Amino acid sequence: MVVPADNPESGTNATPISTAPNFDHLARPYRWLEYLSFGPFLELTRTHFLTELAGCRHALILGDGDGRFTARLLRANPEIQVRAVDASRKMLRSLQEKAGRYGHGVTVEVADIRDWRPETEIQYDLIVTHFFLDCLTTQEVADLAHRLIPATASDALWVVSDFAVPPSRFGRAIAAPLVAFLYHAFRLLTNLRVDRLPDHSQVLAAANWALRARHTRLWGLLVSELWSANLNTAPPGEHESLRPSRPSV
Repeated sequence: MVVPADNPESGTNATPISTAPNFDHLARPYRWLEYLSFGPFLELTRTHFLTELAGCRHALILGDGDGRFTARLLRANPEIQVRAVDASRKMLRSLQEKAGRYGHGVTVEVADIRDWRPETEIQYDLIVTHFFLDCLTTQEVADLAHRLIPATASDALWVVSDFAVPPSRFGRAIAAPLVAFLYHAFRLLTNLRVDRLPDHSQVLAAANWALRARHTRLWGLLVSELWSANLNTAPPGEHESLRPSRPSV
């Protein structure tokens, strides 16, 4: 079902949904725009840790675009219950269509994630943000991580896919200008106001999420990360010693 953003039982605040970037008109061509620009690499980045999620039963998926990852997750794990939250009704409609015969396990909610609060009746053991945190500022990512705590299981996983600017000649010469161009394009197409990548790694580490695995593609431009909610373990500083996996094309 679709829960309107202004429904008092939807778990959202009163901030109008119209303040969020508008991705509705990109819902239909989204897949082809992605393939024309990055070929299969965004999809490979999204699904890199898919086999690690077989034991998860309650997933919170934030901003999955047209829903291709959700469909893959449901096919791989038919028992999982998914709550998908997005500011775009058309993207969520596409997600429901792609879920197909597994759609009975999906609940969708239209909301601006900057103000959204999860219901605490369910403890999510999986959080998914594919190419979504880059639509938020570092402070907004921190606020989101804090708001998710009451609805997060103690052994939860958080899968992050995103762009990155590696500290290399490629990062300075290619990745940084490309990321800047993408932000400019999405500002024109969707009214996205964010103009730089958030430091989500610092935020998640500070919230006591532990980085379990990291994989890069296209010389570090694309990053797949698997985080674990070991909330009473390593201090944030320990994550500084982690080394990314060898970049692959």
